[in-house]
Amino acid sequence: MSEDSETGFLEQLGQRVRTMRALHGMSRKVLAKVSGISERYIAQLESGKGNVSIVLLRRVSNAMGAHLEDLIPAAEPAPDWPVIRDLLRKAAPNQIAQAKDILAGQGIAAQRRMSFAGIALIGLRGAGKSTLGKMLAKRIGWSFVELNKEIEAQNGLSVAEIIALYGQEGFRRMEQAALGQLLARKELMVLATGGGIVSEPVSFDLILSSFYTIWVKAEPEEHMARVRGQGDLRPMADDRSAMAELRTILKTREPLYARASAVVDTAGLSVDAAAAQLFNAVTPLLENDARMFAQG
Repeated sequence: MSEDSETGFLEQLGQRVRTMRALHGMSRKVLAKVSGISERYIAQLESGKGNVSIVLLRRVSNAMGAHLEDLIPAAEPAPDWPVIRDLLRKAAPNQIAQAKDILAGQGIAAQRRMSFAGIALIGLRGAGKSTLGKMLAKRIGWSFVELNKEIEAQNGLSVAEIIALYGQEGFRRMEQAALGQLLARKELMVLATGGGIVSEPVSFDLILSSFYTIWVKAEPEEHMARVRGQGDLRPMADDRSAMAELRTILKTREPLYARASAVVDTAGLSVDAAAAQLFNAVTPLLENDARMFAQG
């Protein structure tokens, strides 16, 4: 491998680490603390100047709850590859055999049928998902569920405690389990999701296929002000560059949030005005009584 290609590889590796860190909503300081690697070393890695060992890279990926292979620069796979990969990892031997038959063009592909579960609100913390979700649910007569509170209730631990004990990967497993239990209820709901659910391919795929999904967005300054007002800076606590980190997280997640069926921009709006915007966004859905969504 030539020196130029090695330099390019390290630059791509650094970019992937930066992107993955932002996607998971972690500041550089938090990543350093969780991984046990100095913040200076992570800064070098992200700048493309860190000739990192595979052991240290594994510690970085584990700290983010990411897969090691997602950090290694390579030919870009199909967009749905993360979902397929994670489903294969959890599949039983007979399911893998069926998948092989289908991919080989043999047998009849079983099509997954998802019942329409309601409306899901996605977006960064501080967008107003919980406040607006409660107002919308009350107005249309559906139940309101906050996914993070559901996770806490099912596990008897706060989100912070879950992450401290089991890490990001453990939290994502519990998030997926809680989501599955919600879908099993077979009742219409307005669901407020955590800001980072888009970083978990299988859970986000379930959200997109089971709910009419709305991206609730705001300006970065509004996100930060609302989060500070809630007294919750997780995972950016005590970070002087919190605003810059938040902008990076938002920019990195925007292409995933943009996969929603609709967007409600609450920037500069009062709570009542934002609630009216959200109701207008779901009016066509309500007029069709949600029957059309029960087919797919």
